[in-house]
Amino acid sequence: MASAQQSILAIEKELVRDFNAGKTSDLLSHFHPKVVGFSSTQQNRISGRAAMRKTFDYYRHASSKMKYAIVKPQVQVFGDTAVATFTWTVELGAGQPRHAIHGRGSHVFVRNGDKWQIVHEHFSRAH
Repeated sequence: MASAQQSILAIEKELVRDFNAGKTSDLLSHFHPKVVGFSSTQQNRISGRAAMRKTFDYYRHASSKMKYAIVKPQVQVFGDTAVATFTWTVELGAGQPRHAIHGRGSHVFVRNGDKWQIVHEHFSRAH
């Protein structure tokens, strides 16, 4: 059986893969229906899976070519709650060099039975 840290790191890896592949439904399966969060591109709070879908769809359509990656993920587990923190990069466009945006991110996970789900997401750009 995988440890909590291993399970959450695997989810983070799946999020990257699914976002880059445009598999929004697969991506959203890791989010609690009542997830709340903050995006690096808007001021308002994002509430619920439907709003999260709109945000992901906006990003997917913002550029003809986009690649999302995370670096140095770290997971802290506190019983049935965990926090994953990481730095992220989004590369936009097809030119060389590609336009890159860098930032910081965090996910708060809650364990329900043997399943971890994201209940809060926070992304901010590095300045």
